[in-house]
Amino acid sequence: MNVPIRRVAVVALALFLVLMVASTWIQVAQAPTLNADGRNSRSLYRDLSIQRGPIIAGGQTIAESVPVDDAFMYQRVYAEPELYSAVTGYYSFRFQSTGMERAANEYLVGTSDSLWWDRFRNLISGGTPQGSSVELTIDPVVQQAAWDALGDQRGAVVALDPKTGAVLAMVSKPAFDPNLVASHSSADASAAFQSLADDSARPLDNRAIAGRTYPPGSTFKLVTAAAALEGGAVTPDQQIPAPDQLQLPQSSSVLNNFGGESCSPTGTTTLADALRTSCNTAFAQLGIDLGPEALDEQAKAFGFDSRMSIPLQVTSSQFPLEVDGATIDSAKTALSAIGQYDVKVTPMQVAMISAAIANGGTLMQPYMIDRVRTPDLTVAVETDPEEIGTPISRETADTLRDMMIGVVQDGTGTSAQISGVQVAGKSGTAETTADAAPHAWFTSFAPADNPQVAVAVIVENGGDAGNEATGGRVAAPIARAVMEAVINR
Repeated sequence: MNVPIRRVAVVALALFLVLMVASTWIQVAQAPTLNADGRNSRSLYRDLSIQRGPIIAGGQTIAESVPVDDAFMYQRVYAEPELYSAVTGYYSFRFQSTGMERAANEYLVGTSDSLWWDRFRNLISGGTPQGSSVELTIDPVVQQAAWDALGDQRGAVVALDPKTGAVLAMVSKPAFDPNLVASHSSADASAAFQSLADDSARPLDNRAIAGRTYPPGSTFKLVTAAAALEGGAVTPDQQIPAPDQLQLPQSSSVLNNFGGESCSPTGTTTLADALRTSCNTAFAQLGIDLGPEALDEQAKAFGFDSRMSIPLQVTSSQFPLEVDGATIDSAKTALSAIGQYDVKVTPMQVAMISAAIANGGTLMQPYMIDRVRTPDLTVAVETDPEEIGTPISRETADTLRDMMIGVVQDGTGTSAQISGVQVAGKSGTAETTADAAPHAWFTSFAPADNPQVAVAVIVENGGDAGNEATGGRVAAPIARAVMEAVINR
């Protein structure tokens, strides 16, 4: 072989090697990314041609695929669409899917590694590929109770089983109809989506777990109290400063109690009474005494600053330990200790705080998928409850429980009382902006001696009560309705 022919052969061989490496890289290494790309029409048509598995809550099918006479073969249909929109999200050929439709997609189309035997069996038998059913932890009775109690107000409700972490209810309002976005008419789906996206009420936001986070107001006093008890700084019956006004350190600002009220005629109160009456000045001073690092450490122990999947993605809650690289000063620490300044949370996070207290100090991983069944009803996946950690000791949890019982018995949370059942709770009224009404919060669990449910409720900008709203007045009755639904089921 002469030199020119040999050189051409080497170049040709090199080109073949490059081609083989490139095709292998694309087909193997990049395959998952390319399959998940929303612009991949082949993947889209493949998924739409499969009978997508149903989403089931409490034995009720809340999302399913029905045969249709068009190119996609199956149409996704949602029963009671607004009630479950925060749970299911939507499955759309036009827009990226959301909610459980996205989080559980590999189960619903049957591509999960855990379903390999079902796929292999279809391949051998020539059977038609079919998705698996996803059974949720959501209880339809509890979901309906949360939906009805929130009414037409903007806000969210989360209910957890504190012993397992199972999500029993998740409501976000305003809601939307997923059927409109799931339409096979591109024009109709686009119009529906654009209308929802342009709506200033933000119906596409899942306020319970994602989107914008909220100042927690006085519900954060549970974290401050936990930090104080865990560190041995105070005991429940110990007297602590509770002035009518608190001059914030290194600041010209003065902190008042809610409505300008006095927490105590003596200027001091016990920690238990400070929580029962939600005394701002007492907890602000306690926060200053503890320091921002102790508050941040306790908040992180409850799950702040952590990415979480249930399997829907939950926005991280935040405690503002630093600003511009420097630890926050005493004035900002005081405000943070009462759930103001830049403390931001999701209702899910607030429910987790109550759930950990209810569960003797052990925090369980929240989850929404109970089990996955193949088309022949074989259980392919089943969720086992999982501990996240122990943010507080059992002694601290028992102390906080007793203090929260006082809040409901004769404190700011009396509207959460249930006849014949002992309830533990904490109200919150969170300031937002000078021209907006405060958010109304309530978090609780019941029965206090053997908890079956932990709840968090937020009503944006006071709901129907507006500037007259408090957490105890507006949010507590909603929490009561949800707890009753669980206890009476």
